[in-house]
Amino acid sequence: MRQPLSFSTFNSKNMTTRRDFIKTGGLALAGLSIANNSFAKPFIPIGFESKRPAISARKFVSDAVEAKIAEMKKKIADEELAWLFENCFPNTLDTTVTHKFINGKPDTFVITGDINAMWLRDSTAQVWPYLPLTKSDKKLKDLIAGVINRQTKCILIDPYANAFNDGPADSPWKKDITEMKPELHERKFEIDSLCYPVRLAYNYWKTTGDISIFDKDWVAAMKLVLKTFREQQRKDGTSPYKFMRTTAWATDGVVLGGYGNPINPVGLIVSVFRPSDDATIFPFLIASNYFALVSLKQLTEIFKAVIGDKDGARDFALLAYEVEEALKVYSMADHLNFGKIFSYEVDGFGNKLFMDDANVPSLLSLPYLNAVDVNNPVYQNTRRFLFSKSNPYYFEGKAGKGIGGPHAGLGMIWHLAVIMRGLTSINESEIRECIKILKHTHAGTGFMHESFNKDDANKFSRPWFAWANTLFGEFIIKVANEHPQLLKETY
Repeated sequence: MRQPLSFSTFNSKNMTTRRDFIKTGGLALAGLSIANNSFAKPFIPIGFESKRPAISARKFVSDAVEAKIAEMKKKIADEELAWLFENCFPNTLDTTVTHKFINGKPDTFVITGDINAMWLRDSTAQVWPYLPLTKSDKKLKDLIAGVINRQTKCILIDPYANAFNDGPADSPWKKDITEMKPELHERKFEIDSLCYPVRLAYNYWKTTGDISIFDKDWVAAMKLVLKTFREQQRKDGTSPYKFMRTTAWATDGVVLGGYGNPINPVGLIVSVFRPSDDATIFPFLIASNYFALVSLKQLTEIFKAVIGDKDGARDFALLAYEVEEALKVYSMADHLNFGKIFSYEVDGFGNKLFMDDANVPSLLSLPYLNAVDVNNPVYQNTRRFLFSKSNPYYFEGKAGKGIGGPHAGLGMIWHLAVIMRGLTSINESEIRECIKILKHTHAGTGFMHESFNKDDANKFSRPWFAWANTLFGEFIIKVANEHPQLLKETY
């Protein structure tokens, strides 16, 4: 779990830590500054001095990434925005990766930032924006191949785990009531934890043409993904996975002996936890099932075109068909005020939950994940719902507006969601507004955060959250490619 509610208030001498296991050196490594002013007048270092670690202290240096930073800074007229891009885009490489070769194969362990563990989801998302640059940087290509190889190892250790240690190590969650192993940091089953490695491997192949990652271990891991997804359809009413934790934080535990609320086995896949690492209410998480559908189709293609395993390809295709047919029936419902929209969670009995969570996959992110066309009328209806007071986790305040979730508490807007709104928008005014909010809510640190208070951006959680930083860079690059005139403005 990445956090219950814990935020840093830069006007206070007593800064609340996210968890006892967060690395104490995190703030120094991320190069953060302390802001002493209100949101209305955020602290900005004179001259916008780089907040990156010294070159000698960086975990990895990519010539292609450095060239992209130089290129982008010339395109961004707003000095502070250019400074943010320079700090954020390389943050994953600067501070979170350990890259090496093991038995001649690249291996890359990626921590999330202030937690010294590797999430399958975050590690993909953190390196994702660098994929286009691998064509001109072999070192970067090897680093991403190393992430894929490490993710393969992780899945083979336990496909039900969401986060891993760099080898056997102690974990703050070792007493969780589930089948913990020394290599696991946490064992919360989330569909997207198995989808993100597929997304990375598939697009790495499409970008580089390199098929060396598709070795026998990778094939075994993907067959384990298929087995796990089938188990979590729970057609026979049972599950080999359960999870409970001794905690006062309700969303950290799973009801009914660790199996979750009842489902009607209609072909969808159960996700006991959300990508926020919070427990689901209705176990069929719709955005994650759409993500699984995309992954299963990608695996079908790989097993057919690269592996040459027709039987394996058919197995993935059959499950994809089941999930797709079930989504057609159960993913959409009529909302009182917005017509037909996507539900956030359902149970197959007819019960449904209307909301969204900032973490990806979310309903907002469906076009970003290539799961739904951005012009799909149901998606556009859903989008109108998401940014309305009908969504219980949409917040507006003096500091900004955006989607949050139970994980960080009420009134806390996530930078991930503001960025994702921009990434999935086809409206220039909306994109412009997202850029403005992001520029004015970093609280003088020069980095994105997990969440910030809707009325005071100086109150925020996770000052070193590499996924949000790298995604911000991806967003600004997309704006440069598709709406370059927006970067000629000041915000």
